[in-house]
Amino acid sequence: MVIGLLGLGTVGGGVYNLVNGRTDMSIKYVCCLEKPEGLTAILTSNFDDIVNDPEVDTVVEVMGGLHPAREFAIKAMSAGKNYVTANKLLIAECFQELTALAAEKGVALRCTAAAGGGIPWLTAIERCKRADTITSISGIMNGTTNYIMDTMHRQSVSFSDVLGQAQQLGYAEADPSADIDGKDIQNKCVISANVAFDVLLQKKDVPVFGIRNVTVQDIADFKEHGFCCKLIATAVRRSGKIAAFVEPTLVSGGRLEAAVPSNFNLITFNAENAGRQSYFGQGAGRYPTAYNVVEDLIDVAGGVRSFYTSDFTAAEVDNEMVAHQYYVRFAGTDPWLEELITEKWDCGVITKPVSVAQMHAWAKTAEEQDSQMFLAAIK
Repeated sequence: MVIGLLGLGTVGGGVYNLVNGRTDMSIKYVCCLEKPEGLTAILTSNFDDIVNDPEVDTVVEVMGGLHPAREFAIKAMSAGKNYVTANKLLIAECFQELTALAAEKGVALRCTAAAGGGIPWLTAIERCKRADTITSISGIMNGTTNYIMDTMHRQSVSFSDVLGQAQQLGYAEADPSADIDGKDIQNKCVISANVAFDVLLQKKDVPVFGIRNVTVQDIADFKEHGFCCKLIATAVRRSGKIAAFVEPTLVSGGRLEAAVPSNFNLITFNAENAGRQSYFGQGAGRYPTAYNVVEDLIDVAGGVRSFYTSDFTAAEVDNEMVAHQYYVRFAGTDPWLEELITEKWDCGVITKPVSVAQMHAWAKTAEEQDSQMFLAAIK
C-alpha cells in the first residue's frame, strides 16, 4: 500500500510514525505547509501531486474541517483511490455524497477514528450487523466534556476553571465551542446512527443541548440525589422510526457511564440477540486515534473496498417517541414548565416525563428569557 497523507499535526504525526514502523505500507507524500524535521516522505502543498500519482492507492486525511477536505475526498475517490479519514465533520456533513461516490468508484471509504477516536466503534457495529439487528446506540463520545464533568463531580471547581485545565492539558481547543456545545458529539451521533440503522440522518434534525451552563450548584444537586451528569448522545430505532439527540443526562451512581473517568469515552449498542455491548477507551489523542486510522489501512490493504454498510434509507428524526423526566434550572417564568413540575430541588425542578422533541423545542425559546438555563435528562 502506498499512501498520500494529508495533514501532519497531532494525529497525522501519529499516523506517520506508526506507518513508518510497518513493512506492508508506506507513505510516499505528506501534504502540509511546513516540513518537519526528519521527514523522509515527499513534502508537497499541492494535492494534485498525490491524485495524479498512479503509485498512490490510498489517501489518508487527518487535517480536519470541511474545506478543503471535502474537495480532496471527492478528487481522491474519483481518481480511484481509497480514502481513510478521522474527520467526523466531513463524514457527518457529506455522508450521502461520499458513501455514494465510494460505492460508484469501487473504493474503500473508512472513518473508524471519526466516531470513536481509539475505540473500534464503527467496526464493532459493522460486525454486529452481520448477524443481528441493532436497536439503540448511546454513550459518552467526547473526551473534553467527560473530563469537565468528571472533574466537576470530584472537585468543587467552576466550569470555567475546569475548562481552563482541560485547555492546558490539551483536552480542549482554544475555542472549545464544538465540544461544550455538543456539536462534536452530534457529528459522531449522526455517523453512528447512519451506520447502525442504515439510514441517512441530517445533522440539522438531531437536536443538541450542551454543558456550557452547568454550575457547581447543579453538580451538588445531582450528587445529593445520587446522580452523575454526563453529556450523552442517543439514537433509537423503534417500529421503523428513528430518534436521535444529544443532551446532558443524569445517570445513577451504579451505571457504567457514571464511572467513566477523565477524558475517556464509553459507547454502547443494544442488539436484539447480543443485548448490550459497551466499548470503553480513549476517544481522542495522537496515538489512540492514529491507531484506528492504521487499523483502517490494514483492512483496506487486506481487500476491504466498502463502507461499513451499503444500504441507506432516507429517514426523519422523530423525537416525540422518546420521553423521560428532566432536571431544569430556569430563572424565567413559563406556564408550560410549571404544569410539568413534580419535584423541586435546591437549584432546579424535576418534570414529569416529556418528549425529547418538546423539551428541546421549549429550551430554544427559554434561552431567550434565561441565557444561563440548564437542563439534563434523567435516565
